[in-house]
Amino acid sequence: MLSGCTVDLLQPGGPIGEGNRDMMVLEFAVMMCVVVPTCIATLVIAWKYRAANTKAEYKPKWAHSNVLEVFIWGIPVLIIAVLSCINFWSTHYYDPYKPLAQDMLKREHAENTKPLEVQVVSLDWKWLFIYPEQGIATINELDVPTKTPLDLHITSDSVMTSFFIPQLGSQIYSMAGMETRLHLLARKPGSYRGEAAQYSGPGFSGMKFRAIAMPQEQFASWVENVRTGTSQFAEKDALDEKTYRRYATPPAVSNEVAPAPAPVTYFSNVQSALFQHIIAKYNNGMARDANGNGVMHMDMQNNGANGTSSATGM
Repeated sequence: MLSGCTVDLLQPGGPIGEGNRDMMVLEFAVMMCVVVPTCIATLVIAWKYRAANTKAEYKPKWAHSNVLEVFIWGIPVLIIAVLSCINFWSTHYYDPYKPLAQDMLKREHAENTKPLEVQVVSLDWKWLFIYPEQGIATINELDVPTKTPLDLHITSDSVMTSFFIPQLGSQIYSMAGMETRLHLLARKPGSYRGEAAQYSGPGFSGMKFRAIAMPQEQFASWVENVRTGTSQFAEKDALDEKTYRRYATPPAVSNEVAPAPAPVTYFSNVQSALFQHIIAKYNNGMARDANGNGVMHMDMQNNGANGTSSATGM
């Protein structure tokens, strides 16, 4: 391995990452059923029918072979059919918008565990994670309990980029005015690398975060520390529209020099429906509510920085 390479995709930390790895390895093996025999046949034919080998069969008027045609067309068709079946099944089974399958949760002993909802916002150039049920938020650090389904709601308050935790699986786009979904699960405690997987400007190289998985009891203790502001990363201000504008403003860039990565920051309190406000900025002040069963109308001022909201059913 080259010193700059990583093998995160081959070292999964959860069932989705494991499934992604298995599909990748299986499809690679199927494709090698064509590549390896072709490489071997190329060498064998080149050696057998070399000019110096006068014992090799010579057919100057040869033009067609049914057996050869079967190999040329039959094997690729078979390979495509196998890959199509694999991809069809895996695309539906590992659909990032669908909650994790029950058989998957049973294998992880998490079938009766309540999912953790996290709202993810990509900014220039940092990641904001909002925990609506816990009423807290973080920047550039995603803390989650192990063996707990994760329900991620993802949007952008800048250009389109891509949210990706290689060891947990499933890269998905983050787009302004839209909400994408992703369901993951961390199997064991650990610190997993997260990143923006699509170029988004001068600060792209520093747009990374750590996904830290910990036992349930430790996660509950972490939430309490963030709420009380006792953590070393605690921010004294609550995350509301005013403080959000400050953190969402991209750092100044001079001479195309990449800005320093944003430090990890914790917020002990978060304004209600802030995530919906961010989406509504790009949709004429309208966004679905947190349950997805209505439309939230927002009077957004200063490009969505201030305003009031009210929800109406569809």
